[in-house]
Amino acid sequence: MSATPAPPAPKPGLPLWLLLELTYRCPLHCVFCYNPTEFARTGAELATADWIRVLREARALGSVQLGLSGGEPLVREDLEILVAEAHSLGYYINLITSGVGMTEARIAALKVAGLDHIQLSFQDSTRVMNDFLSSTRTFELKEKVAALIRSHGYPMVLNVVLHRLNIDHVGEILDMAERMGAEYVELANTQYYGWAWLNRAQLMPSRAQLERAEEVTQRFRERVGNRMKIYFVVPDYFETRPKPCMNGLGSVFLALAPDGTAMPCHAARMLPGLTLPNVREQSVREIWYDSPAFNRFRGEAWMKEPCRSCPERSKDFGGCRCQAYLLTGDPDNADPVCDLSPHHHLVTEAVARAERAAAAADGTTAAPLVFRDHRVSIPVVVATESAARG
Repeated sequence: MSATPAPPAPKPGLPLWLLLELTYRCPLHCVFCYNPTEFARTGAELATADWIRVLREARALGSVQLGLSGGEPLVREDLEILVAEAHSLGYYINLITSGVGMTEARIAALKVAGLDHIQLSFQDSTRVMNDFLSSTRTFELKEKVAALIRSHGYPMVLNVVLHRLNIDHVGEILDMAERMGAEYVELANTQYYGWAWLNRAQLMPSRAQLERAEEVTQRFRERVGNRMKIYFVVPDYFETRPKPCMNGLGSVFLALAPDGTAMPCHAARMLPGLTLPNVREQSVREIWYDSPAFNRFRGEAWMKEPCRSCPERSKDFGGCRCQAYLLTGDPDNADPVCDLSPHHHLVTEAVARAERAAAAADGTTAAPLVFRDHRVSIPVVVATESAARG
C-alpha cells in the first residue's frame, strides 16, 4: 500500500490570540514554571516602543485577544503604558499575575488604562504550602490582591497549577476560592515543559489522586451551581488522545518572548531545527505569514505515520510538538500521549513510575526538586506535602 500523500500547506488564518511575555523576571521560584530553564541564552527585554509597535502591527493583522504575562509582568514599569495602548487599539486585555507588585495605586492605574481581566495565581490553599511551592512568602499578599481585584470590579479569576504535592488539597483550594468570592477557577494540572519537565518525577500525580481530585471538583460544582465556573484541566499523560495544541501550531496563537523572539507556542524555543524569528528584525506580518518557523508545523504536510493517515489528524493536529520532542527526540513524531503512537509506552511508563512514587511516599521526595531561579538552578531536597503541612 502506498503512503498517503502529504497535502499542501494551508494558508494561515489570523493570529487572533497574542501573548506578550513581557519579562522572565519573577519573584517566585515555582518548580512547575514553563519558562526556559536557561535564562542566560535569552536576550535583553524589548523596550516600550518596541512592544507598542508589536501591538499595533498585530492588531492590524487581526489580533483581538491579548495576554500579558511573564515571569511577572508587574515588574515592568511601563505596564500601564502598554495596557493603555492596547486598550486604544481595541484589544481585550488579560493580565496573568502572581500578584506580587500589585498595590491599590497600581490596580487603579491599570483600571484607568483599560485592563479588562486579571488572572491571579495561587500555589495552594494554605500559607505553608503556597509559600513552600513558590519558595517565597506571598500567601497573605495574594489574599490582599484578591480583595483588590474584587474591589475594583474585576471578575475574580484564580489559577492553581496541580501536581502530586497539592492535588490532594483540591477541596481546600476550592473552599478558599469560594471564601474569596472567585467567579472562575482554573485547576490546571501541570504540563511538563521547562522547569516542570526537570521536576516531572516529583510532580506527576498518581491516577488515583487525579480521579479523587476530579470527584471532589464535581461534588463542589454540584454544590455551588452557577456561582462559580470551575475548569479542571486533565494532564495529557493520563489521556489516550493528545490535546489539539494551540489548535495547530501557527493557526491562531502568536507568543512573543521578552527579547522579541516570536513563537508558535509557549515552549517552541526548545524545538530543534527551528530558527525562530524576532520582532526586532521582522514585522509581525512577515513573521506570521512568511517565517519558516511558523510554517513548519502548519497543516498536515509535516506529518509522518501514523498521523498522516489518521482520521483524527484534523482534530488533534498530531498533538504537541514540544511533547513529542521531549519524549522521543523528534518533534515530527506523533505525540506519545496518543495510544496509536509507537512511543506511547514512554507515557504509560512515566505514569507507572508516578504510581510507584506516590505509593512509596514517606515524607521526602524521591529526588531533589529544582526551583526556578534567574541565575542558577538550585537543587533542593524538600519534604512532601505531608511533612510541609506539619
